[in-house]
Amino acid sequence: MNLDPVRYIADAVLYEGYILYPYRASAQKNQSRWQFGVVMAPGYAAAEESETSVTRAECVLEHTGQPSVTVLLRFLQVQRRTSGGATWDEAVEREVEMTAALGGDEVTHEFTVAGGEDRSEGVVRRREPLAGAITVRAAEVPGPWRAVRLQVQVFNRTEPAATPRSRDAALPTALVAAHTILTVTGGDFISMTDPPEWAAPAVAECRNEGGWPVLADPDGGRKVMLSSPIILYDHPELAAESPGELYDGTEIDEILTLRTLALSDAEKAEARATDPRAAALLDRVESMDAQTMAQLHGTIRSLRPVAGRPRGPAPADPLAPWAASTVDAGPVDAGPVDAGSVYAGLVAAGPAGDAAAAPWWDPAADASVSPETDTVTIGGREVSRGSRVVLRPGARRADAQDMFLVGRLAEVQAVLHDVDDTPYLAVSLADQPDEDIRIAHGRFLYFMPDEVEPVS
Repeated sequence: MNLDPVRYIADAVLYEGYILYPYRASAQKNQSRWQFGVVMAPGYAAAEESETSVTRAECVLEHTGQPSVTVLLRFLQVQRRTSGGATWDEAVEREVEMTAALGGDEVTHEFTVAGGEDRSEGVVRRREPLAGAITVRAAEVPGPWRAVRLQVQVFNRTEPAATPRSRDAALPTALVAAHTILTVTGGDFISMTDPPEWAAPAVAECRNEGGWPVLADPDGGRKVMLSSPIILYDHPELAAESPGELYDGTEIDEILTLRTLALSDAEKAEARATDPRAAALLDRVESMDAQTMAQLHGTIRSLRPVAGRPRGPAPADPLAPWAASTVDAGPVDAGPVDAGSVYAGLVAAGPAGDAAAAPWWDPAADASVSPETDTVTIGGREVSRGSRVVLRPGARRADAQDMFLVGRLAEVQAVLHDVDDTPYLAVSLADQPDEDIRIAHGRFLYFMPDEVEPVS
């Protein structure tokens, strides 16, 4: 099986926090690195309770009688670079692979990674030797089905001459950003987030430490699991528009790209000298053309039909005003489209006098809704703009500030509908002295109908 697409997903995890914007060794935010998936040597992990020397991934798979699993362990080996009295940690990618037949005893695969030292033009790069082990075991799932609960553990068994006194000193003997890619033959993995009913009890019994396994087949199948220190959803994908790594995991490519381009020449020179990957990043963002940059600005992945919209060509410049007709979105499930199409699908089209061609996101474009006059029935009462309500924030809210809104009196400013046509309310607090300013700016609080009580 070609695992390269899964490797690309895993690389986003592998290099999360490798070197953060603004990519310079002198930047304060770059002084604390290697935050995810760090598996320390056992001596240091025993002395520091916040660290661990083992990761554990458990999942469920159904099989045809003689399943086997291949485990691909991937991690970074810290390489400490010294030049002119300055020190910077680089990384070397490592992979360890083992295959185990399931159904028998626990299978252990021990491995070592050689240390070494490279010298070139006054630069010294030193790597410490590493040792570790991968264990695989499987336990039958009770019941009439053929299924097992699979356990894969990764151990760091490196034994330095002396126990490091600090995290910085311990990192060269750690497995950094450790994660595993599991493939099965003679069976299929079960989703950990959406298991079938028969497998739900077995999935609930799985214990994962330092990683979370998700289905990761490139074709949407169930032959590959990725267990990473960052929780992902099943079948994760990299955005096709992303031109390359920015080493910030959940970054917004456009923002970081623009901010990187805004660095001064002196800052860029320091970034290039900090790390080879930072230098490659700068080369990439500085060579981006206008079309590539525009693609970072927005993407429509699922279009919906808009009645009464004639087709028309997109502008050559996606940021220029468009004097043609809008795109007829049509009932399709499209893949990523270029920024010109994105702009065409969102911007109000038609000549200046064509008032009927309003953007789809403008409430005026849909005559079936009217936020200022629509009503919703709550507790047998019609609630609309101007109605008074008492706020009762629901338990599903995650903002602790909502506790200060319990029992407050508010005035409904609009009855709105989400994309599923579910109504909700935009409200303003009735006893705030500056609420008129907030209303003028459209700054409201939003509540579902079951989170308010109508009052006279």
